[in-house]
Amino acid sequence: MKRVILSGGGTGGHIYPAITIAKELEKLEDVEFLFVGTPNGMESRIIPKEGYKFASIPAYGLKRSLTIKNVGILMKTAASLWKARSILRHFHPDVVIGTGGYVCGPILMAAALSHIPTLIQEQNVIPGITNKILSHVVDRIALGYEAAKVRFPRPEKCVYTGNPIRPDVVEAKREESRRALGIPADAFMVLITGGSRGARSINNAMVGVHEHFKDQDHLCLYHVTGTLDYDKIKNTLHADEDGRVGKSSRIIKYEYHMPLALAAADLIICRAGAVSLAELAARGLPAILVPYPYAAEDHQTYNARVFVAAGAAKMIVDKYLTDKELIQDITFLKETPSSLSHMSDASRGLGRIHAGEDIAKLALALSEKRSKE
Repeated sequence: MKRVILSGGGTGGHIYPAITIAKELEKLEDVEFLFVGTPNGMESRIIPKEGYKFASIPAYGLKRSLTIKNVGILMKTAASLWKARSILRHFHPDVVIGTGGYVCGPILMAAALSHIPTLIQEQNVIPGITNKILSHVVDRIALGYEAAKVRFPRPEKCVYTGNPIRPDVVEAKREESRRALGIPADAFMVLITGGSRGARSINNAMVGVHEHFKDQDHLCLYHVTGTLDYDKIKNTLHADEDGRVGKSSRIIKYEYHMPLALAAADLIICRAGAVSLAELAARGLPAILVPYPYAAEDHQTYNARVFVAAGAAKMIVDKYLTDKELIQDITFLKETPSSLSHMSDASRGLGRIHAGEDIAKLALALSEKRSKE
């Protein structure tokens, strides 16, 4: 039996890829897992619900400049390293995998210093600060984007795998998904989402879009507002109890079955997080991307540019987002099937639906190398 530690936390973009990799490893080998995260992060709630063992390490993010605060953080990080080494001694992993977030730092660093095989997965075009530091000591770096390779000091360690996605994203069927969500078969469906909490700039711009299209036939604006703006948007548009506005619009607080929504959609309006982009590419879904402007080192803009360059998406800078531009883009793509089809083909060409399996195989190869030494 293989023993594998996975570490990733802070956001769903770090946690869910780790879960996907674990499930792919389970298909290939008999594996015992231990997930390492922070005591109060999202991972501390999500991972146990998935049925995996969980251990916590305090982790702290470094500022990007030399400050007095960083001195204190480094002292705390030293304590986290000792905790990480204790976890390694008790669990005896064959390989340690990091999927991003500050918590990866201590456990991956301790594993590398203990000569345990290590692998990190970088989801974005612009690597995070933790992965940049770890890239000097780990054995392999699995890249979500090939363009990220030049941003690491040891490119020979890099393997382009793509970003791991949930199998149900690929498996969901369009017709069945539309029936489940109550979307007419002949409707042009636009999925609008800003993540679980929502994207305020997208939500605000969509008010005018809903007003413009509310009485149009053969159109469905399926707007997942997120928790923060749901009541405001619903009340502003005078939506009914079911969140319906006119013939075409539906306002939803949270979509618990996002794979179905992705399968049902013809077009998506969303942010440019790495996991979201991997999922829409797996579906070959054309996109209007509005990168989150405050992402670290503006990495969402760089992610979006890959899709724009391929012809798979249009990008709108957050501060320039207006209802008029969205109305124009939706109208054009709805009425120009050839353009929509071209974008769909380009999007599908960026998809790496076997990324999770490829990363799992990479990790197992590292563990086998160690067992032979």
